[in-house]
Amino acid sequence: MILYDYWRSSAAYRVRIGLNLLGLAYQSVPVDLVKGEHKSAEHVARNPQGQVPALLIDGVMLTQSVAILEYLDETRHAGFLPGDAAGRVRVRAIAHAIAMDVAPVCNLSVRTEAARVSGGAITAEDWVRLMLSQRLPAIEAMLGDGRFCHGEGVTLADICLVPQIYNARRVGLDMGAMPRIAAVMTALEAVPAVAAAHPDLHKPA
Repeated sequence: MILYDYWRSSAAYRVRIGLNLLGLAYQSVPVDLVKGEHKSAEHVARNPQGQVPALLIDGVMLTQSVAILEYLDETRHAGFLPGDAAGRVRVRAIAHAIAMDVAPVCNLSVRTEAARVSGGAITAEDWVRLMLSQRLPAIEAMLGDGRFCHGEGVTLADICLVPQIYNARRVGLDMGAMPRIAAVMTALEAVPAVAAAHPDLHKPA
């Protein structure tokens, strides 16, 4: 099993968490986004979008983090999605809100371009703070009163939440008005498999 990874990529971070929760050993192959290694012909052959992660598993190259996590759920009985239809759609809604609505506008290429086209009027960090301040309150409102995003077990929604809050903290976003997110993060950070996926532990030497 090989994970083509970038240590600070939110999407790759999600997959590291999922693999860790399942106790699956994998080889990590770094793909440096800052150096443009994701645009190389070699990597585009793995992932035509030229993004990370890409996961070689069961003889198949998988891309798109949420799709990868659902594959792990289906093939390894991970429990990332609840057993009931209403629970599954709720978890998917939270996960998709984060991974498809919040994360894309904050990724490296978008924040870099936002800073460029502003002519220096806004920094990349300013852009991320603005986007997160506008979009994370909706995530706060979507969370229930369980220990995690949905009840008492770690789900796909939690796996998506962790990297996004890592990014929020990096840019100094005030999270004071989001107590449910804070409480869920406290619970998640106490889970060894989640803690072991933290970017600081995967930063190249």
